[in-house]
Amino acid sequence: MSKKPLPQGAPLAHQPFAALSKRMGALRPGPEPEAPSPIHLARPPLRAVIKLERKGRHGKEVTVVEQLELEAGQAGLWLHDLKAALGCGGVARDGVWILQGDQRLRVREWLVARGVDRVSVSG
Repeated sequence: MSKKPLPQGAPLAHQPFAALSKRMGALRPGPEPEAPSPIHLARPPLRAVIKLERKGRHGKEVTVVEQLELEAGQAGLWLHDLKAALGCGGVARDGVWILQGDQRLRVREWLVARGVDRVSVSG
């Protein structure tokens, strides 16, 4: 059973996704202008202290970020973005961020890029 080859440049008779591409154009309008992120609207904090802790954690290392004076809503947004940027887990407790693993240098770079003036790393 041999099939005849299509002539060069001849369009296909059946295009199964032609109708779908027309509908997708209606679903995807052009890009909307982006509003400034609420993270960048407020003044960045002046100071942050980053340290590594192992005590009381069964030998596991965590990076602790303290003295980062942010409003509650803004702190949550910053922590969410930081965890996404680093690809690690973390939590905020009593104004202190606790991140899984030794992330001191990476957190420092991230905070400096966000505009924090003084970042102290210890531990």
